[in-house]
Amino acid sequence: MFKNHMRRFTTMSLSIATASLFFSCSDASTEREVNDNGITSVEKANYRNAALPIAMNSWMSGLQDNISISRISIPGTHDSGATREIPSNSGTAKTQNLSIGEQLNTGVRFLDIRCRHIDNSFAIHHGPIYQNLNFDDVLTACYSFLESHPSETIIMSVKEEYDASNTTRSFESTFDSYIQKNPSKWDLGTNIPNLGQVRGKIKLLRRFSAGTAKGINATSWADNTTFEINNNGAPMKVQDYYKVTNNDDKWAGISSLLNEAKNDGSNKLFVNFTSGYKPGIFGIPSIPTVSNSINPKLKTFFQTNTQGTYGVMPIDFVNAELSELIVKTNF
Repeated sequence: MFKNHMRRFTTMSLSIATASLFFSCSDASTEREVNDNGITSVEKANYRNAALPIAMNSWMSGLQDNISISRISIPGTHDSGATREIPSNSGTAKTQNLSIGEQLNTGVRFLDIRCRHIDNSFAIHHGPIYQNLNFDDVLTACYSFLESHPSETIIMSVKEEYDASNTTRSFESTFDSYIQKNPSKWDLGTNIPNLGQVRGKIKLLRRFSAGTAKGINATSWADNTTFEINNNGAPMKVQDYYKVTNNDDKWAGISSLLNEAKNDGSNKLFVNFTSGYKPGIFGIPSIPTVSNSINPKLKTFFQTNTQGTYGVMPIDFVNAELSELIVKTNF
């Protein structure tokens, strides 16, 4: 009788624990780093949360605070603000169909923001083409999203684009002026952080020169290739082969870095640009010629490779389906 009572008590305790896990992630501080079976607390969290319904606007809530952002598969966008084409349908400048806010709600957590320095402020450009969007618009969308979804973080790459015009200060000084309006929403540390350190914040990946340490330093960006940046505390490996002559070669570069990221056990941040362009009619660059080939390959890859750490993937013309497939690899 005592054994039956204990069996009922144990079953009831497990049921309560299971229900508790369904509705919330346990605090990482209550767990040993590695349990007796050799499974880390992060892996345990991922296994537990596999049954959770994943909301794309708050999917990072299912990850523990102590996981490095370098160990998360993160959907991103290349030239995130480029939704405008001149002339229309030319395929030379537009890289996204979704607005910044729509991208974030779809699960995107890496934004590639290209700023033209003009009149001591930032206008969003793709090359010479103004995107009817300013940096204030981007930040308003990001701040609003993070306010509503404090479990999330946004990695933002900021790069100077096109020619400066009518400026009286440096690009860095103008950037600083934007940050000073809302400094609590930014993480400007130079190291790769754990997720818990940057929830509710924008983590800067800096592609512009600066006189002071500011964000993850990505100024030594190599052109049209795969390369490493050996920052102390923030090592990176980047695939950014964007002048595409052969889509198969581009895919080979993407898939190679995806597999390397999965098998790498370090704190290196992998950034794998799936974007690019090919020369079109009369040599005019065509962006969809690449994305129309690569995006279906990405979809097939993540339908097969459903769990693992694949790094950051800035994508042209991201959609909800592809973003969700990437996100689910974390669970």
